[in-house]
Amino acid sequence: MPELPEVETVVQSIRDGLINNEFEHIEIRWPKVLFNFSEDEFLNNLVKRKIQRVERRAKFIIIGFNEDILAIHLRMTGKLYFQNNIPQNKHISAVIKINNGNYLIFEDTRKFGRFYYYQSQDYLNNKLGIEPLSNEMNGRILLNILHSKKRIIKALLLDQHIIAGLGNIYVDECLWKSNIHPETISNKIPEKNITILSKMIKSTLQSSIKAKGTTVVDFTFLNGRSGKYSDQLNIFGKEGNPCPKCSEIIIKKKVAGRGTHFCPDCQVIEY
Repeated sequence: MPELPEVETVVQSIRDGLINNEFEHIEIRWPKVLFNFSEDEFLNNLVKRKIQRVERRAKFIIIGFNEDILAIHLRMTGKLYFQNNIPQNKHISAVIKINNGNYLIFEDTRKFGRFYYYQSQDYLNNKLGIEPLSNEMNGRILLNILHSKKRIIKALLLDQHIIAGLGNIYVDECLWKSNIHPETISNKIPEKNITILSKMIKSTLQSSIKAKGTTVVDFTFLNGRSGKYSDQLNIFGKEGNPCPKCSEIIIKKKVAGRGTHFCPDCQVIEY
């Protein structure tokens, strides 16, 4: 599933082609792509209106008008890109015609991606946690969050209600960089490791955005291009290989329902 850097990459790739333009029409090819509204409601509410902003909130792509928004979640295999003609690809869920002559294509092999319409962004803001790249996120805030909970750290970092945008790849990488075992209970993690974790979350996400995200399997290709951050991964997908820091063999096991990579020597559970 695309995580924060991949979604940010998509936002950056479509922003200039949408801001100050308008939707003219939508062709729905997979009816379930519209989650909480209908095609008629799209045409009545979102057509012939100037797009004011295009940004990311957690793993959502936000297309903003006045107060109301179209929120798009790519889920596992969604791709959002421009094309200058109407494609016939069988995996396309929706085609939106733009007044500049281009088409905004939503392609989704597994058909889990969804469009949402909200009168304001308040609904998402109230549902989602702190943005890890925001100014509000720092070592002190993260310490307060982790020490106020008694949860396995891997599960906590994946919880979008608490910290919004992190996913499996970047959680594994950041925990390894911070010498934190993924099964450690959050309120047992020493302050020094949490300070490092806060810095690693920001630097890892920023590096991945710069590299246009991570491509580890075919369906994470974004807009026909491969993200390059996979070349910088230290531990994710490296099970059976030596740890770059200590040469111990990297282990993969299921933690919080997700395949999790860690070094048993560098990452020891805190009790």
